Parts: sequence; C-alpha cells; structure tokens
Amino acid sequence: MRLTSPHSDTPVTFGKLFTAFALGLALVLLGSGTIARAAAHDARRNCECSTPSIDRYQQWLASGEGTTVPATGSLLVREGRGYAAKVQFLKDEWHVVVVWLGNKFESQADLSKSSGFWLTYSATDDLYLQLRPASHWSGGDKWLVKIPATGGKRVQKFVAFTADQWTWLPELGKPAYSFESALTDARGFVFVGKTPNRIDFRGLRIDRYQPPCV
Repeated sequence: MRLTSPHSDTPVTFGKLFTAFALGLALVLLGSGTIARAAAHDARRNCECSTPSIDRYQQWLASGEGTTVPATGSLLVREGRGYAAKVQFLKDEWHVVVVWLGNKFESQADLSKSSGFWLTYSATDDLYLQLRPASHWSGGDKWLVKIPATGGKRVQKFVAFTADQWTWLPELGKPAYSFESALTDARGFVFVGKTPNRIDFRGLRIDRYQPPCV
C-alpha cells in the first residue's frame, strides 16, 4: 500500500511509516524504563530512617569533649522537610563530634572498595575529620583529613579514600596502623577542632556504602 503526503508529490510507503512509528514507540518506552529505574534507585538511596537522620546516618553526637553547644547528645534538629546536625565549638581547645557509620557503636563498615565520600556542610573555621576503626577506636592518633572553613556558606566537598589525601597531626600522635587497614573496619567519622567554630552538617554520602537504620 502507498500513501501520498499532502505536502509533497513523493509517495510514502505504509511499511516505512509503521517502522518509524514502532521505533519511536520503542525509544519512548526504553527511555521511560530508564528514567523509572533511575528514580527508583534515587528513592531507595534517599530514603531516610523512621527516626531523625541525614542520609540515613542517625547518630550525630556531641561527645562531651570540649565546650560545645549542645554539650552532649544528638546534634540533629529539624530543618524544613529534613534534618541538620548543628554544633558550636566555643573555646580554644579540642572539641569532638562523632558519627557512627553503622548507627550504633558496635557496628563497623568495610569501606575498602569505596572511592570516598561527599560531605555537605558549612563551617566558620577549619576542622578535621578522623577515620576511626573499631580496632583502634580510642585516642587522638588517627588518620585524618582537613575540612576547610567555608565562611558560613554551605558547600559540598568530596574526599577520596586514598592514602595521599590523609595525614595525621603531631599534636595528636601518629597512627600505629595503616590507612588502608582503617578502611576495612571503620566504626566512625569523628570531627575534631581546636578553635571556636559554628558547624552545620546537611549531607554525608559514602560511595558504595549505605548505613542500616536501627
């Protein structure tokens, strides 16, 4: 069967029109499926816990070390439809804030296959993030990375889990274990700072790791 376009004298075959229509429909369905799968993945990734959390991390805690506001307990406060973890460091002394990666002290995570993490935050002064393994939890002699001041502006920073990106502070001591070994039994991220600071955490996402809700 042959059709003639109303705008042209050139004949158009029905077979070609059907083929073009079928191809277009297939592309639409394929695209819809891809978008749906991506949306489902994002929904699972962004699903928060039933109790207050940021990216499923439920335990953002002031340890009681250093003069902080709050002095102890959870830093999580309601912000719009989600939560923020807010803390103030008040003096020229070491202050300590803990995030349990498995949402309880006894848990640990193997981050050896992870490329790194994204931190969304604001800070009025520099601070440090320590990677603390379960096997060497106590003490200040830990591998750490500098988290720079933002002038109070919220930013997102990526930190790679590569040894050359991490260091230690002479004042706190050199770790007696390798950075690579710390990745295999990571219990917590510990934020430390020695100067007055106003810090607001809004996001923490670790590549290839999602914490369980407890």
